[in-house]
Amino acid sequence: MPLIDVNDLRRIATSILMHAGVPEPLANLQADLLIEAELRGVPSHGLLRLRRIVERIANGCANPAATGHHVWRREGFLEVDGQMGLGPVVADAALQAVCAKARQTGIAVAAIRNSNHIGMLGYYAERVAAAGQTVLAFSTSEALVHPWGGRRAMLGTNPIAIGVPTNAAPFVMDTATSIVSMGEVHDYANRGEPLKQGWALDAEGNPTTDAVAAKSGSLAPFGGAKGYALGLAFGLLTSSLAGAALGREVRGTLDSDAISNKGDLFIVIDGPSAALEDYLDLLRQTEPVDGVEKVLIPGERGRACRAERLRDGVPLADGLWRDLQQLADEAGHKGA
Repeated sequence: MPLIDVNDLRRIATSILMHAGVPEPLANLQADLLIEAELRGVPSHGLLRLRRIVERIANGCANPAATGHHVWRREGFLEVDGQMGLGPVVADAALQAVCAKARQTGIAVAAIRNSNHIGMLGYYAERVAAAGQTVLAFSTSEALVHPWGGRRAMLGTNPIAIGVPTNAAPFVMDTATSIVSMGEVHDYANRGEPLKQGWALDAEGNPTTDAVAAKSGSLAPFGGAKGYALGLAFGLLTSSLAGAALGREVRGTLDSDAISNKGDLFIVIDGPSAALEDYLDLLRQTEPVDGVEKVLIPGERGRACRAERLRDGVPLADGLWRDLQQLADEAGHKGA
């Protein structure tokens, strides 16, 4: 597995997107999200998605230049038609608008439809919280998760991210409501590695550790019935406010030829930020159980991974690296 310098990856990804018709500032934004996912050890939302983005543009399922149409339905409620734009581009424009509005009103909401895959929600949560505002971010996906006690995929992975300012690094929690993301299943399949027991069912509804079989099956909700309930609640909340499709009607985040009809939701809150770092330090100082080196705060493992990969390079699966080189050759980019 080669280690690739992050600057080389950024140049390659940006040039591939620009060759596909994405204006340079927007290509930089989309590439930045993919690279951040790789840096933080979240390959399911990283560069393995680049070929699909290019294909979606070529197939007319993604508008490479759109940033979204904004309508303020209430003083603090922004309705966004993403105009089939790239997910991070549409989300960035919406967040800029609601963060500015929240400074005036105290709270503002952006509900987004007709936009492409938004990527790693923690990317947005960290940026907003680092700028001093609290954010809750939600997104929906195709039906990939079986309900608790069921055999068939009926819910999206429906992730949530929460970003809270502190007097040091912001607190960021980012998790899907499935036990694993489908992007991660694809990553396991690409690497030829088995899934953990209990992660997934195959197409017939039987437990499987075969990542390829799981791609056509369903994922388990995390935490059993509680994760199922949260995933359902987040899906209903996001889809109802965004006016987006729900459950098995959702398309367009795992394929190259369907218009994306999922929803995204950002809730931004402005106000006095508490000095939370002392409490987080108390958590870090908690005596760990046997087999655990130390207690961590959510997001710290990803930050440590990011620092290491900035220094040493980003590990990419051989197949993914070959695919990126092929895309780069097609774009006329001379890779690393």
